[in-house]
Amino acid sequence: MKDESGSFLEWIIPLAFVICTGWAVWHTPAYILDFIPPASESLVEQMSQLHLRKDVTPNLSGLFGGYADIIDWAALILMPIIFYLGIKTVRCAPMEFEHWRSIDRIALFVGRITMVLIISMTAVMLYEVFLRYVFEAPTLWANELTLWIAGYVFLLSGFYAMQQRCHIRIFLLYDVMPRWIQHIFDVISVTLICVFAIGLVFGSYQQVFVTKFYKWEMFGTAFDPPIPATVQPMILIMVSLIAIQSVINLVSDWHLKPSSHTGVDEIDKDELEAIKRSVGEN
Repeated sequence: MKDESGSFLEWIIPLAFVICTGWAVWHTPAYILDFIPPASESLVEQMSQLHLRKDVTPNLSGLFGGYADIIDWAALILMPIIFYLGIKTVRCAPMEFEHWRSIDRIALFVGRITMVLIISMTAVMLYEVFLRYVFEAPTLWANELTLWIAGYVFLLSGFYAMQQRCHIRIFLLYDVMPRWIQHIFDVISVTLICVFAIGLVFGSYQQVFVTKFYKWEMFGTAFDPPIPATVQPMILIMVSLIAIQSVINLVSDWHLKPSSHTGVDEIDKDELEAIKRSVGEN
């Protein structure tokens, strides 16, 4: 597919998704209290106090007699809508993997979200540096927010890298084998990825979702972001998506001609030409 990429819309939609998701994640205690409240009254009281302490709009009353206000509901409803618009409008850039299918739009849009997160992380770091060294008034939240965003960037980029086939692979033995043996290697590697993902989810589900997420474990600092409650569940989600994407890659690449990996110089030359095409140079 030779669709053009880099339109203004491709920047706005991921940014809107990041904003809605960030708002929803920060106010997740309200959703937990409304949808799946803890059985213990002490935990309900603890989480309600946490929500009141962290609520960005404390003056707005909750809808339907609950804790989530109208902005919380709007963010929650808009998240899947914006995500759907994102995967429908995303376009493959010239330097990206060209043999992609419609189902790969999810990974491509996640890649765009990752790019927005990197820009956001950089902006937070620059803001902190400016306040610290110009006004000598450092923030209490910039360092931890950067750490939080960086965790998501690391996880989301792994999913995108799997779709782009740009993860680390060793081709020394693979390239000299006939195609049918290469298929066997591919099946074995995908099987190992899936077995690892299943084992990780099965072994960690109880601790991650019940202990960390459901109790909304915080970081325990002045800013006190919910890093344990959000990053650990995302690890299981992204590992599962990476395993699914590896299966999609296996099916998509099954009938493609084998790639030849001859040397670093040739690879660098190809990448350089792709970058030139992406910026419009002849």
